[in-house]
Amino acid sequence: MPSRRDRANAIRALSMDAVQKANSGHPGAPMGMADIAEVLWRDYMKHNPVNPNWADRDRFVLSNGHGSMLIYSLLHLTGYDLSIDELKNFRQLHSKTPGHPEFGYTPGVETTTGPLGQGLANAVGFALAEKIMAAQFNKPGHDIVDHHTYVFMGDGCLMEGISHEVCSLAGTLGLSKLIGFYDDNGISIDGEVHGWFTDDTPKRFESYGWQVIRNVNGHDSDEIKTAIETARKSDKPTLICCKTIIGFGSPNKQGKEDSHGAALGDAEIALTREKLGWNHAPFEIPQDIYAEWDARQAGGKAEAAWDERFAAYQAAFPDLASEFKRRMAGELPADFSEKASAFIRDVADKGETIASRKASQNCLHAFGPLLPELLGGSADLAGSNLTLWNGCKPVTQEDASGNYMYYGVREFGMSAIMNGVALHGGLIPYGATFLMFMEYARNAVRMSALMKVRVLYVFTHDSIGLGEDGPTHQPVEQLSSLRSTPNLDTWRPADTVESAVAWKYAVERKDGPSALIFSRQNLPYQIRDTETETAIARGGYVLKNCAGEPQLILIATGSEVGLAMQACEKLTEQGYRVRVVSMPCTSVFDQQDAEYKQAVLPLEVGARIAIEAAHGDFWYKYVGLDGRVIGMNTFGESAPAPALFEEFGFTVDNILAAAEELLED
Repeated sequence: MPSRRDRANAIRALSMDAVQKANSGHPGAPMGMADIAEVLWRDYMKHNPVNPNWADRDRFVLSNGHGSMLIYSLLHLTGYDLSIDELKNFRQLHSKTPGHPEFGYTPGVETTTGPLGQGLANAVGFALAEKIMAAQFNKPGHDIVDHHTYVFMGDGCLMEGISHEVCSLAGTLGLSKLIGFYDDNGISIDGEVHGWFTDDTPKRFESYGWQVIRNVNGHDSDEIKTAIETARKSDKPTLICCKTIIGFGSPNKQGKEDSHGAALGDAEIALTREKLGWNHAPFEIPQDIYAEWDARQAGGKAEAAWDERFAAYQAAFPDLASEFKRRMAGELPADFSEKASAFIRDVADKGETIASRKASQNCLHAFGPLLPELLGGSADLAGSNLTLWNGCKPVTQEDASGNYMYYGVREFGMSAIMNGVALHGGLIPYGATFLMFMEYARNAVRMSALMKVRVLYVFTHDSIGLGEDGPTHQPVEQLSSLRSTPNLDTWRPADTVESAVAWKYAVERKDGPSALIFSRQNLPYQIRDTETETAIARGGYVLKNCAGEPQLILIATGSEVGLAMQACEKLTEQGYRVRVVSMPCTSVFDQQDAEYKQAVLPLEVGARIAIEAAHGDFWYKYVGLDGRVIGMNTFGESAPAPALFEEFGFTVDNILAAAEELLED
């Protein structure tokens, strides 16, 4: 019968062979962590390779994702739909084995772990979602939500600042189902880390409120097993500090940076096979080792046992069981769309002039009671972002049944945690900060879009209209950055109605994240010339039309729509035919058919002006090189908002001057 080391060596062999064939990759981490992975996956991981989406499976995250051949080897060996040919195609175009684990590419990969530290943050999100869902659905004698999140991490993950943000919060919340394995091998790309990383990591995590298990020999299965047993009994998250040798088994490269990010080479691989006693050809795994690794039968039994427990739960609590299935399937309540549309009509009838951040909060008051899956939050700005609604209940260590997270000043951590929450299933997270502080969260926002997960970002204080706080807090280039992100829908509503439509659209969207951009200052309600919700939901529409073909088109978003409407009135009085187009979401507008886009922005009308209190270059795609853009090309200043709008040219007079110049041409 194969030994534990034989099973671990299968991981090492597959990893070094795949990296060698690709002549690209990172063999060191998989070879160093193979013994830890063997104990965890063979003795503890609750999963079913035949059904990677089983609701109560354990979640495994490889935060040091450059060592991706570790997880690909594990998935292949345990019986997931990942063939040996896919391992041979490691890092090749359209394979299921990309260079870093990518959500949606490979069965069994729970999240995309590219930039170091974010996998750890996602793992905190998984564990947070598990705790919330357990508190909301479990009943005495009926634990239908009861699984662990295991995360592997390296020195690089812990050097990244996001590790502090999320692990601090995990300790505060007592996420006891979160177990992390620190691959303490002392090596990074540049060499031995003692020259730049001398933190006392165990003390650091103890200060967060974690249980820390120190000095575990990462190549001793008994020590690893004892550590996991201890971790699973704790009422705190646990960090298991594993001393490992990077590139374990390589006679000349183990323990060195040479094995971190490059193929070992044919000669060294031959020596490694000899040292490990692995007398098999590349990509060849003996059948007895496959049989030892195969988790399909055990996984099927585990899921079947859960199905029996769920059937008993369903008999005792039919409504809760139905709600659980709906939420885990990502389906909204059947009446949500109808009720949300009714709310939009009510908002239009009221015609309020308020800040769009307040309009956003009004949406939460209306939609929150309809959506028990909403998990709100803010990065210490709830009173400014207006993310609290009258049904909010905070999630705490003692009571996780709530629906609102106080994330603290952790914009990046909040956003990456939300990605994990969304990936877990059962919850739709929204989180807020000032638009300027999106910069701290930027990479997590990008990862939401890359993974196409339903995460809602609420960014308030959206322009120089912020006023006296000055240029450090006034976003200029951020809208362009968000809009240029593939698969991210960025909404900048002009009034209460557009705000409500943006919220409804974002909640209903299943295939990606949305950024909702709201103002600090009041915005006037706009009277529309067209059917309200349908038009706005197309991303751009004719807000104010003229008789006959327009001579000039004004395009605006957010607070500048009101300015465009004022300018339109003046120009109309002068006898010009002017159309105002509100474009709250450019990416949605771009997806419309050519006929609709032509109807809104007819090609034959070349006189166009775009108006937005943000960086202007983005808008030339809509106005053309002969058009005009009234936007920002500098940073802002500290002053009251009205003075700033005048200073930077966001005035009716400036629009009139640009219009006259265009129309005279």
